[in-house]
Amino acid sequence: MAVMLPNIMKNLFSRPETRLYPAEERILYPHTRGHIEFDADKCNFCTLCSKKCPADAIKVDRANKTWILDSYRCIVCAACVEDCPKEAIQMIEQWRTPAFSKTVEVYEGPKTEETQPEA
Repeated sequence: MAVMLPNIMKNLFSRPETRLYPAEERILYPHTRGHIEFDADKCNFCTLCSKKCPADAIKVDRANKTWILDSYRCIVCAACVEDCPKEAIQMIEQWRTPAFSKTVEVYEGPKTEETQPEA
């Protein structure tokens, strides 16, 4: 018991080492990996992000011009952000808000109308 006494006294008279969460919010440091955001207008649907994603969280359909992100599979490694040639994927330094159900984000690019030959 006497061996622990210095440690007990130190802890008794020092401030807590943890944050008091609701009262003190944690500051976000530069280059914090928060979540990714996608801009369908910039994307050319080249599928590089889908090929580089180690968690297989991104699916790209070139024919239908759809980009699908399963944010619950995403490990926020930023491999897709680094390899996007059009910079359509951005890493946002803010964490996602909590969700009550798992959702998959689906983005559709601008559809090009194919010209029909006149009869």
